[in-house]
Amino acid sequence: MHDHELSLDTFLKSVEKRALRMAEMATGSRDDALELVQEAMLGLVRRYSARSSESWPPLFYRILQNQVRDWHRRQAVRRKWSHWVSGVADEEQGHMDMIADPGAADPARQLLLSKAGQMFVAELRRLPLRQQQAFMLRAWEGLDVADTAKAMSCSQGSVKTHYSRAVHRLREALEDYWP
Repeated sequence: MHDHELSLDTFLKSVEKRALRMAEMATGSRDDALELVQEAMLGLVRRYSARSSESWPPLFYRILQNQVRDWHRRQAVRRKWSHWVSGVADEEQGHMDMIADPGAADPARQLLLSKAGQMFVAELRRLPLRQQQAFMLRAWEGLDVADTAKAMSCSQGSVKTHYSRAVHRLREALEDYWP
């Protein structure tokens, strides 16, 4: 393996778990998140592996965020189609929500999480997608404003706005859990 290939492999391993967590937060499904992260990694390798290693983080997260947006669009189309084809789609979905999710975290792990941590995750999931993306890329991934803007395909001002709104909403929602 060449140094550049080894470096790309090292980069992908370094972002794998955090990217999976981001995708899982955005989709609510571990299986869908795994697929999105895998597609993002393959996309980076296929199209951008020859680029410098400094350009990989914003490129990778842009690909991942595009995958997440596409996933949300497909879900919306599926819901509309399902409702159109079957007038009972909403009723059936209500019953499906009661079935345990095999991809969900096990109860023992859930018990280990603190109440504040649970609330944080719940509030993070409630954020609009763009605010969630900005927060996760800036706070969890540590990307600067410029790289976050590249990853999200938007202006730096938009990143600042989305991030600020996300932080404000999270602080407001969680003020009872932190002094």
